[in-house]
Amino acid sequence: MAKDQPDKRLRPEPPKDPFGDFQYRQALAEEMLPMIGRIYRNNVHLLLYGKPLVNLSVSEIMNAHRFVRETEDNELSEFETYQVVVALSELELGPAEIDIGIITAAYLYEDKGLSLEDFVKESVEDLIGNEGAILEKAQDVVLYGFGRIGRLLTRMLIEDSAGGDNLRLRAIVVRKAIDDDIIKRANLMRTDSVHGPFKGTIRVVEEDDMLIINGNEVKIIYSGDPSTIDYREFGIENALLIDNTGVWRTKESLEQHLDCKGISKVLLTAPAKDGIKNIVHGINNEIIDGDKVLGAASCTTNAIVPTLKVLNDEFDIKSGHIESVHSYTNDQNLIDNFHKKERRGRSAALNIVITETGAGKAVGQVLPELKGKLTANAVRVPTPNVSLAIMSLELSKAVSVEALNDFLRQKAFHSNLKDQIGFTNSPEVVSTDFVSNSHAGVVDSAATIVNGNNCVIYVWYDNEYGYTAQLLGLAKEMVGLTYKRYPNFS
Repeated sequence: MAKDQPDKRLRPEPPKDPFGDFQYRQALAEEMLPMIGRIYRNNVHLLLYGKPLVNLSVSEIMNAHRFVRETEDNELSEFETYQVVVALSELELGPAEIDIGIITAAYLYEDKGLSLEDFVKESVEDLIGNEGAILEKAQDVVLYGFGRIGRLLTRMLIEDSAGGDNLRLRAIVVRKAIDDDIIKRANLMRTDSVHGPFKGTIRVVEEDDMLIINGNEVKIIYSGDPSTIDYREFGIENALLIDNTGVWRTKESLEQHLDCKGISKVLLTAPAKDGIKNIVHGINNEIIDGDKVLGAASCTTNAIVPTLKVLNDEFDIKSGHIESVHSYTNDQNLIDNFHKKERRGRSAALNIVITETGAGKAVGQVLPELKGKLTANAVRVPTPNVSLAIMSLELSKAVSVEALNDFLRQKAFHSNLKDQIGFTNSPEVVSTDFVSNSHAGVVDSAATIVNGNNCVIYVWYDNEYGYTAQLLGLAKEMVGLTYKRYPNFS
């Protein structure tokens, strides 16, 4: 077991009254909740080492603090962060994402001779007095398709609605399967065997083909032809359409959506073809240049590219192989049956299935400096969600396992890629521990192997939820809804 494992660390003496200490910290977390909510309604998102705090329960907030203590080798607690939240709640702040954990840790490390209140003010100085919204009005969004990704994206869009002037889900387009189609789809939205129940309310207005989700009126449009819909008939204008069907992936087929009145941009939730740019959010956003159609690459590409980028920037990757141990997906068969692809016709729930992945080639498209340096393959396994990328890399210089893990920890918590790169040092984690994890990929530092300039790095990723979080970030980028983040790591 590595020395930095949480239960091997030397810690300060525990409190003399552990239960009383816990109750006090619990009370502080309870008092944070309404302040976090009020701040959020004003388009200020509070984070704790990258984890969004809005919509969390008291125990989830306390667990978030515990996670920081386990991975960052500090004793950050609710005693300190509560004071930062109070200080922020008393300021008139403009739209932003503010990491209270990083600000608190910075104050404890070096307070600059300032009071906590003045330190907080200095940390967000140019936000004060700039209340309002980033967009002039809410951006209409249409989902074309309502499968695994579509339903998760619906949850995220609704939960991320803030004060109502950000992204606004207006419609979902599907093919009508049965008379009670909308009721079936509402029930699929309410419940999920992998991610659990939807934390909100859904009302079905069957006569109007509408779902009212947490007060958001979402029109269900029945159509099998993307070129025949006039979205303006439903009051939808200048919308971003997110195609999550996977049916159309070429420029010509996706531009059918642009021919519809009311649609101005299209985002494909799969690797796009025919020269359409594939964007891994947070990595190559800078190549977006007014493009009206973009692809979001694959879940595996999104999972591995952030870690590969930081490693290549620091250690210069010479060559490598990526093996994706991937949960089965809907394109496989539940029991043996015909499938056009090799091996995928065998029962997904009973077999480990070797198959191909385009992730190795895709990395070279997103990170041209790695083009031709990586090979990749995939193994589908009998689990419904969460996958693992095993990256065997040859670096240009030798490194120790401690130094490599510390480097990746710093990138996960103290860089502009903290949304993309997660980090754990627990030696006991397994795949289900990463269900509904919003990071593109999570480095399992307890599994890291180093031999001179050769290393093997294990990256977990929720191939549904983490990928969908990346999609939401890219969707915001496409419509200009980007928040300043404090502290600024640039």
